[in-house]
Amino acid sequence: MNAFDVIKTIRITEKGTLQSSKFNQYTVVADPRANKVQIRHAIQDLFKVKVIAVNTLSVRGKKRRQSTKQAGTASNWKKAIVTLKKDDKISLV
Repeated sequence: MNAFDVIKTIRITEKGTLQSSKFNQYTVVADPRANKVQIRHAIQDLFKVKVIAVNTLSVRGKKRRQSTKQAGTASNWKKAIVTLKKDDKISLV
């Protein structure tokens, strides 16, 4: 897998912006098959920053209903919380 296959997107949430300003951590949606080493290399290649730690967890998809009585399920995804070196930042603009 290349870096664009491993990293899907960066999650921008209220909690995520607090983490980025206070702890220099960013939340990333990763491919479910990717491991911590692949995520670390992908972040370093794409954003030219130094990664200190990568914490991963698999998020189960929620039950969703849209204009029907039957509920569907949102897809499962992998969340990675990436801690960067003190001086490094990822520009989210």
